Amino acid sequence: MSESQREIGRRVLLSEIRKHGRIPRINLSENTGISRATVTTITAELLREGLIEEVTSETPDKDARRGRPKVDLKICGAARLIAGAKISNRTISLELLDFEGTQLANLEAELEKPVFEAEELAQVLAGLVSQLAAKIGKNLKDVSGLGVGIAGIVDASEGFVHWSPSLTKRNVQFRDVLQDTLAIPVFLDNDANLVAMAEKSFGLGQGHSDFIVVTIESGVGMGIVIGDEIYRGTRGCGAEFGHTKVQLEGALCRCGQRGCLEAYVADYALLREAMIAGGARADRQVDEVLEAAKTGDAAAASIVERAGRMFAMGLANIVNIFDPELIILAGEQMQFSHLYAEDVIQTMRKSIVQIDKAPPEVVIHKWGNLMWARGAAAYALENVSELALQGMADHVG
Repeated sequence: MSESQREIGRRVLLSEIRKHGRIPRINLSENTGISRATVTTITAELLREGLIEEVTSETPDKDARRGRPKVDLKICGAARLIAGAKISNRTISLELLDFEGTQLANLEAELEKPVFEAEELAQVLAGLVSQLAAKIGKNLKDVSGLGVGIAGIVDASEGFVHWSPSLTKRNVQFRDVLQDTLAIPVFLDNDANLVAMAEKSFGLGQGHSDFIVVTIESGVGMGIVIGDEIYRGTRGCGAEFGHTKVQLEGALCRCGQRGCLEAYVADYALLREAMIAGGARADRQVDEVLEAAKTGDAAAASIVERAGRMFAMGLANIVNIFDPELIILAGEQMQFSHLYAEDVIQTMRKSIVQIDKAPPEVVIHKWGNLMWARGAAAYALENVSELALQGMADHVG
């Protein structure tokens, strides 16, 4: 067997074991088409590396010889520790997983301010990951990898942040800054992509190979899954739904451009419009604006109604471009109903290409920041698994 064939076989078999939770060797061969002899050889290597382990089968083989119970293979949870972090406007949320993907601990911390120098934010993350690991008696160096989700325009493959509302400067090699500070592998991506990863791994996207997640909180994001893979674009800055244009020379967006969808539907946009319209106090919260709209405040109602129209226009554009099977709406503002009210969804449906088939299903997933962090951890888990397999290259028997 050539080295490349062996590497591919390891990757395929580890993925199949992870997919099934526990599985006998013979089923691995049947499911993957890899010969029984090769399955035996490669799984022996994975066992030696401690990435998988043998467990007594939960469905004993009645035909097996007495005294030799049927054995399954499963991922060894203790093989690696993986952390995920979601950087929000005023908080950082973290999850700690084992190599099997089991949640071990979580942590949420308030931030002193919404915008940081890159090195300063890296120091904050290092301290929080250390606190997270300490919850199970471990420390930072015991963590094999950290996934980080951050809002903005991120080139995941390069770990490069073109722009983020959480950073004071543009064009930051943020992954390198994080790795230099934490001294562990870091895997960086746009936070909406990691929500899509979470939905794909353990959310409403399970069983769907093609779907779109739209996130609405302090900003507006989108994660696209096509053929079971996250789509990021050639420059790593695709799927920037919040910065699609809905009005020529319109409202100012925090990205510096005008007329972006985000400038009409994000938290800061609603609060800004409320302050302009009614001279509201600077510390007003978005839920107060939404409640005012419900209780008859004409200015607030106008702001919320326009946000709904703009959002419906944006969703219609997504459908007309991608024709997805499923659209998942997630994020902080999903705690409120103004962006998924029936009139908003009906407006979207009226604006899409009309054919004699049902429009895409739109569903709501009201999960919090810890689930976003778990998506970041799932992203790190994929990459840590790949690093573990690459590290076996020098140990071929």
